[in-house]
Amino acid sequence: MKKRLIVGLGNIGEKYQNTRHNIGFKIVDKIANTKEVPFSAVNFGQMAKISHKGRETLLLKPNTFMNLSGKAVLFWLKKEKIELEHLLIIVDDIYLPFGTFRLREKGSNAGHNGLKSVEEALQSNAYNRLRFGVGNDDFKATDQVDFVLGNWNKTEETLLENKLKDSAELVLYFIFNGLANTMNNFNNK
Repeated sequence: MKKRLIVGLGNIGEKYQNTRHNIGFKIVDKIANTKEVPFSAVNFGQMAKISHKGRETLLLKPNTFMNLSGKAVLFWLKKEKIELEHLLIIVDDIYLPFGTFRLREKGSNAGHNGLKSVEEALQSNAYNRLRFGVGNDDFKATDQVDFVLGNWNKTEETLLENKLKDSAELVLYFIFNGLANTMNNFNNK
C-alpha cells in the first residue's frame, strides 16, 4: 500500500499560531487530534503518522517558514518514496470566502509564497492542493500581508472549529478515496 503525505503549510512560532496563514497547521493538527496521534520533531518540521482505513499517512508541519516549504515537501517525498498523486498541500486562500474549500490536482500558485516554494522544489505545479478560504472582506490590497498574518476575527473564531472538522473529514476522505472522488463530494460545498 502506498503512503500518503499531507502537508499543512504555516509559520512556526507562537506569534503566528492563530493567524489565517497557519490554517494548514490547524487542519493537520485537527486530523492528528481526531486520530489521537502526537506530532514529533523530524527533519524540516513536525510529523504525525496515522493510519486511515489501512492507508499509512504522514502529516507534516514544516518548520521552514512558509516561503521555504518546498524544501520540506521535497525531502519527505523523496525519503518516503511518495508519488505526487499521494501528496496533498493545505494552504490558506484569500480569494475564497471564509470556510470554503477548493481541492485541485494542479494549477496556479495565485501568488501564495508557500505554493511558489513547493512548485520550485518539485519543478511542477501538478500536485494536489486544498485551499481553505480565509476571505478577504477585511483588507485592502495594500495590507494583504497584515491580513493573512493577522488573527481570526470574532465571527470567524466562532465558526472555525466546525470548519476545521469539515476540513479534516475532507482530508481523511482524500486519503482513502483519492482526488477525483473527494472533489466530487466536497468541492463547492
